[in-house]
Amino acid sequence: MTFTPSAALQRVQPSATLAVTQKARDLKAKGIDVISLGAGEPDFDTPDHIKDAAIDAIRRGETKYTAVDGIPELKDAIIKKFRRDNGLEYTAAQVHVSTGGKPVIYNALLASVNPGDEVIIPAPYWVSYPEMVNLVGGTPVPIRAGIESRFKITPEQLEAAITPKTRWLILNSPSNPTGVGYTAAELKALADVLLKHSHVWVMTDDMYEHIVYEGYEFATIAQVEPKLYDRTLTMNGVSKAYSMTGWRIGYAGGPQALIKEMGKVASQTTSNPCSISQWASVAALNGDHGFLEARNAAFLRRRDLVLEAINASDGLVAPTPEGAFYVFADCSGTLGKTAPDGTRIENDTDFCSALLEAEAVAVVPGVAFGLEPGFRISYATDDASLKEAGLRIQRFCASLK
Repeated sequence: MTFTPSAALQRVQPSATLAVTQKARDLKAKGIDVISLGAGEPDFDTPDHIKDAAIDAIRRGETKYTAVDGIPELKDAIIKKFRRDNGLEYTAAQVHVSTGGKPVIYNALLASVNPGDEVIIPAPYWVSYPEMVNLVGGTPVPIRAGIESRFKITPEQLEAAITPKTRWLILNSPSNPTGVGYTAAELKALADVLLKHSHVWVMTDDMYEHIVYEGYEFATIAQVEPKLYDRTLTMNGVSKAYSMTGWRIGYAGGPQALIKEMGKVASQTTSNPCSISQWASVAALNGDHGFLEARNAAFLRRRDLVLEAINASDGLVAPTPEGAFYVFADCSGTLGKTAPDGTRIENDTDFCSALLEAEAVAVVPGVAFGLEPGFRISYATDDASLKEAGLRIQRFCASLK
């Protein structure tokens, strides 16, 4: 009997970022010197005080099931974090903890979106947003924000995209894949539009809140416009800032009724997040954040290495990101050219494939993020690899005729 995927799964595409990373692994296994700039994962280790807290938890026997949506100690740490960093007040009943940032978003969508409901997503976007909307039966509504607007949507674009069917707006700042961050004033302008449409809720993905540069001041929309508090889900996690990608803890604060339904979803799917990871996250949120300064300085140095190489490459241009660890390069200047092996560059997928073939540099094409033609570079790797990758990219672009 032939296996047929469900209709829901047939609406979904696999993650392009994971696919590029796997292809780079496969080439490396064949002995090819691939520089992979696809994965959005810090190369720094989890800080020792966080690892020590996990070890202590194991030794105390904190290895049993916990509350589905988080232990009280972690919820308390999250409440303090929102108050300290964002000026937002939540109770324990307004906090949801899950097995990473993705499940937080998916749980919220599954708890609130019906077939036909629309979810507005600025593009370029993180690859999983539209696919999760598709998976729950909703309709993704991308708003194109090109390089001319530094990849940020305008209030006019938002107003035009809202319909009676709009359920959510998803905002990610600083952004994956661009690293671009909205200012408080820009968020306030978007909030002014949302205040006119009371049926639209807002989901903010603040995962890169603490990875910011050169005086950029992070803000989240419920902080900027308190009138949106009752219909905003403010999502975050420990993966990026604390280099805890493998620990799988995401969290959110939001309206109690929504949080309750998200807990219901978790109770019948993942159940509770890893108990040890939760105790480690308590230490992360409550502990010393001094390590961030040195790590952000390293990320800033790497960002500038990548920007210098991209903007010195024929046919490429990229704006300066305010945060995260990504550069999104526009490659429209390479279209119509031909690579040394005869490949004609018709789109960003062609560009990325030819770059990997010619110079063994793996990047993710912009089509995966809903904006062509371009590609994302993750600079969450060592300086030497980034310098060599930059030289290879420049050499490849110079070879196009």
